[in-house]
Amino acid sequence: MSTSLSSTPVSGSGPEGGERHASWLELFFDLIAVAGVGQLAHLLHEGTSWTSLGEYVLLFLAFWFAWVMATMYGNVAGERTRVLAVVAAMFGMAVMASAVPGVHESDEKARAFALAYIVVRLIASRVFSGRGQIVADLPIIQLGAGLTPWVVSLWVHGDARLWLWAAGLLIDMAVMVRVTHETLQADIDQKWARAEVRAMRWFRHEERRSAARPPGEARARVEHTRSRMRQKPQVVAADVEHLSERLGLFVLIVLGEGLVQSVSAASEEPWDGGVRAVGAGVFVVLVLVWSLALRTGAYGLPLLVPRALPVRLLLLLHCLFAGAVAALAVALGRAVEEAGGTMPQSGRLLLAGVLALVLVTALVCALVSGWGARWAAGAIGPALVVVGVLALGPGARDPEGLGTVVSMVLAVLALAWPVAWRAYRPGTPAAGTAGTAPRA
Repeated sequence: MSTSLSSTPVSGSGPEGGERHASWLELFFDLIAVAGVGQLAHLLHEGTSWTSLGEYVLLFLAFWFAWVMATMYGNVAGERTRVLAVVAAMFGMAVMASAVPGVHESDEKARAFALAYIVVRLIASRVFSGRGQIVADLPIIQLGAGLTPWVVSLWVHGDARLWLWAAGLLIDMAVMVRVTHETLQADIDQKWARAEVRAMRWFRHEERRSAARPPGEARARVEHTRSRMRQKPQVVAADVEHLSERLGLFVLIVLGEGLVQSVSAASEEPWDGGVRAVGAGVFVVLVLVWSLALRTGAYGLPLLVPRALPVRLLLLLHCLFAGAVAALAVALGRAVEEAGGTMPQSGRLLLAGVLALVLVTALVCALVSGWGARWAAGAIGPALVVVGVLALGPGARDPEGLGTVVSMVLAVLALAWPVAWRAYRPGTPAAGTAGTAPRA
């Protein structure tokens, strides 16, 4: 047996059929998520114009898609995961992360980002094609229509390049929403039936041609023809328990960025009463997000119960939530910087906006999990009202806005409410029953 880097399976994924945990390779691979999230978060650090927000959303989506494709490979392949494929994807994502600063201004960095993204996508597609598998829970791995605009963008300059990237990502998200396990299997069955008809015609033709040859040569020719007939692709699904752990780890990485941003800001400020109060508030906010997503949720999503959604849809929700929490990290770091005074309107709106996204995600997760509309409204409605107060500020009487300490108190209240509601009004969700994750 070969023991080269390209063919060595990964150990530590757990026995087949048993409980699996993240392997050392997967944890090593997640280091690139640490670096990438840090680079992406800094896009919002200097300002929150519509341009910077759009650029952040665009690049975060691309980076997250690259991460989840490599993660899905390890999830499905298990102990047969190839080290070289994962390391190559990790290097491609490192190039993407390195190119984030200045990607809008530099043609060289933009091409490097796009090319690295294309390569990571091709690696993911190639490893599954080599295994004869199609992943129903992440159909964009092999349905690569969304990759075409990225390829075209290699020869385009300026804002048009970014619009092409956006078009490619929108195509991918549409595929994730529309292509179900059943439609994918039906499409494969239909294509395979046509391919079998063509193959049998070719096979009979070869048999007739070989009839006049010596028996040994004819048999060898027939066997060669048989060997060229490919096996039917197998539609596979994710290991949902292992995937839940991997998605939760990504949320932990994003929360870690919040700690990095706030600690870095606090280290450069004089430790007066404002910094101490805001710093404590920042820490409580991060704890509350952790509790909401990882103690009262599943797959790193707040208030979601296991198996409430098809994997392909919960992946899109996870991307939204993780992107919001990464932006929250920036808002918290900026709050520490402004701890002694009034939070600027841009910083307050960023904080309110990402808190609203976190809460809306929790609301959607609660509804699809079967908690009921009244329970979900009670858990999230008051928190959204608090976020609205944070966003609007004190109004015309004080155009400078809310003090940073008051803003942080409101942020804590907004997140503490659903956590307390879940603890003291547990309810009984209708979804999330034992069994296989939904396929539809």
